Parts: sequence; structure tokens; C-alpha cells
Amino acid sequence: MITITKAQLEDMEKILQLQYAAYQSEAMLHNDFTIQPLTQKLEEAIEEFKKCIVLKALFNNEIIGSVRAYQKEKTVYIGKLMVHPSHQGEGLGRKLLCAIENEFPNMRYELYTACKSERNLHLYETSGYTRFREDTDKAGIRFAYFEKL
Repeated sequence: MITITKAQLEDMEKILQLQYAAYQSEAMLHNDFTIQPLTQKLEEAIEEFKKCIVLKALFNNEIIGSVRAYQKEKTVYIGKLMVHPSHQGEGLGRKLLCAIENEFPNMRYELYTACKSERNLHLYETSGYTRFREDTDKAGIRFAYFEKL
């Protein structure tokens, strides 16, 4: 059985290892292994932890999924929604997304993903998110920004 709970500071090292595994597919999509989720250091992840609510998904006491979010004014910014590659396609991403929304009820939610990330685009669109803009980063990766009101 999978359980979703708030992560603790001591979970961040394992969540970072999960992040490195989960974001390999994104790096391959863009042929860029210098994307921020793959170069983030533990100290940086801990700084994010201090500013965010971080959730973890556990299966057999192993962290197999995670998501982070923080609130600024009336918007909740959701990021680093990740599921271990061996558990992708099982609905866990959707459960994590719902769980993080429940941590911040009745808010505007915003997140983004690379335009080439078909599975992510599908997840967000079928979870009630609407694309409201696109932007290109310094590395030339095009991102779609979504909101849910």
C-alpha cells in the first residue's frame, strides 16, 4: 500500500536521489543532463524544504514519489512532482498532485512543465489545469505554464 505524508528534513537526501532517477527521462527528452533537478545539491534541496511543504509517497518504506509547493499571496506554486520510474503510469503523480492541493485548500495553483513532456501535459490537463502561457529558458527548453483556479 502506498501512503502519502509530509516529508521530514532527514528525508531530503533520499528525495534528492529519487529526483535524480525521476528526471532522467526529462533530460533525455531534451538531450540536456544539466537541467536543475539533476544538478541540484542537497544543501539547495534543504533550502527548498525550509520554504515549502514537501510530501513523500512511501511504498514498503521506500520513497517512490514526492512533490513540493509553497504559497505566495493567493497562489500556490507546485514543483518537483516526481515518481520513481518503476512506479510511473500507476496514478501516483495524480495522487501526489491532489495531496499537495489539499495542503493548500481553495487557492490558485500554478505549475509548469516542458512542452515536450507529453505525460506531464496530459496529467495536468486532465487534473483541471489550464495552460496560460509558454516561455523558453536560457537553454532553449520551452515550458508550458498551467493554473487551476
